[in-house]
Amino acid sequence: MIAAIADTHTALWYLLNDGRSSILAGDYFDKSATAGSAIGISSISLAEIVYLIEKNRLPANAYADLKAALNDPEHVFKEAPFTVEIVDAMKQVVRADVPDMPDRIVAATAVYFGVPVISRDGKIRASNVQSIW
Repeated sequence: MIAAIADTHTALWYLLNDGRSSILAGDYFDKSATAGSAIGISSISLAEIVYLIEKNRLPANAYADLKAALNDPEHVFKEAPFTVEIVDAMKQVVRADVPDMPDRIVAATAVYFGVPVISRDGKIRASNVQSIW
């Protein structure tokens, strides 16, 4: 069962033990892992990570580390593929509120699964999408 969808940076901060996550977000990740629930990672986040590595905005190992976590059946992260159903859910995420397409896809993924998105992004948090931070 998917308990939430993590946005790109929040997923990496949790995975790499970076201190930028909020206490509430970190607790949600930990409690989900303990309960055997999954935190979904949108496929668009994987593409965004490759892009940000190419721009030298993320460490070169970020993609490989997240991919390894997704391939580990014991890890809390599970891939949430970008599907036509999620494209349909994008209609429920107002573009003016969440104008960045990868962020909107992540938010729509949460809407599709009926779970909150874990994000520090102010636009996502101010939108109609349930969020945790």
